Amino acid sequence: MAQAVLLKDVEGLGEAGTAVDVSPGYLRNYLIPRKLAQPATKGALEDAQRRREREAEQERQAAERADETSALLGKTVLTINHRAGEDGKLFGSVTAAEIADAIQAARGLKVDRKKIRLEQPIRETGTFMVEVEVGGGVTASVKTIVAEAKE
Repeated sequence: MAQAVLLKDVEGLGEAGTAVDVSPGYLRNYLIPRKLAQPATKGALEDAQRRREREAEQERQAAERADETSALLGKTVLTINHRAGEDGKLFGSVTAAEIADAIQAARGLKVDRKKIRLEQPIRETGTFMVEVEVGGGVTASVKTIVAEAKE
């Protein structure tokens, strides 16, 4: 058996950066030509360890940024003015794109409209709690007030 350090995730074998035992022919004929692994030398093992540590640090920093953004969005109250009839029904609707634009204007945070969870577009005036996926599985509730536009 030969030892190899995986450069990419290989299904059924392991994740990138791990050292695995494989047959010499599999390493030489399959893994190395496809740049999926390299022979496990002392330098390759040290590089893999440093890469894993760097990725763990980046994940930790991303989680901290997501928590900070979530806290900021939790304190945010958006007011969206929209044309409405006398019964409070909107002419049209408030969509995820409009909410993303309102977050951009209020806090300067660029939020992808696909990360805003609306079961259906908002079609009436009132106060709504809108879920926004910040990243890393962290979500924030943004209080959104839809008011009738004064013309």
